[in-house]
Amino acid sequence: MLLADACFGCEGVTLSLGGRRILENISLHVDRGELLGLIGPNGAGKTSLFEVLSGRYHQQLGSVYLEGKKLDRLDIFQRSRLGVARTYQSPVVPTALTIGETLRAARKAYKPYMSAHDAEWAARLVRLEASWDRPSGSLDTFDRRKLLLACLMMRRPQVLLMDEPASGLINTEIAELDLLLRKLADEYHLAIILIEHRLELLGAIADRVCVLDLGSVIAEGAPEDVFRDERVQAAYFGAVA
Repeated sequence: MLLADACFGCEGVTLSLGGRRILENISLHVDRGELLGLIGPNGAGKTSLFEVLSGRYHQQLGSVYLEGKKLDRLDIFQRSRLGVARTYQSPVVPTALTIGETLRAARKAYKPYMSAHDAEWAARLVRLEASWDRPSGSLDTFDRRKLLLACLMMRRPQVLLMDEPASGLINTEIAELDLLLRKLADEYHLAIILIEHRLELLGAIADRVCVLDLGSVIAEGAPEDVFRDERVQAAYFGAVA
């Protein structure tokens, strides 16, 4: 697929920080209804790529596209308004607010303001079943992730960037997360890029997998093919299978 035909992606992205090259000529794409897994050893550049895609970092070379339009001049807040949503490794919530207050703050964060109905719909979608009077800081890891995802989903984003959403979850919670992510892709046609170290999770839900090593793409394709790739085995597991 050409990048111009995809919902979201980047082409030729190169990033240096503090005089050190972090990303080198990265190109990838994800279409609506597709889930792209992003893997690689620690230090491969996965989170730095998310910083570029979301607009927190600005690359020296290359471009980021949404529906064929360049986003390079837009910051993280402008991209979020266009439908690029992101979650982080640590699910930090406003501990001084209740769930209901947190959702209200998200509804009123910027215009157009969302309604209480939008928040209720998003909470049901992610199966956030805790009382809205409960302090957000009292939630366990999975419910914190659900709350943050509900805050994003009420805006009906086009793209969802998720950084290790299964971190800290038990097996039953991961199984529920699997179903939710596939539902967001299949029924709500989100373009999802997922950083994840659990290969079994990606093998179960990802349409394609992209592998980074030392800031460069070394493999991309169907999960079962990528996981057998000798370059991936060498980079990810430390030895050629």
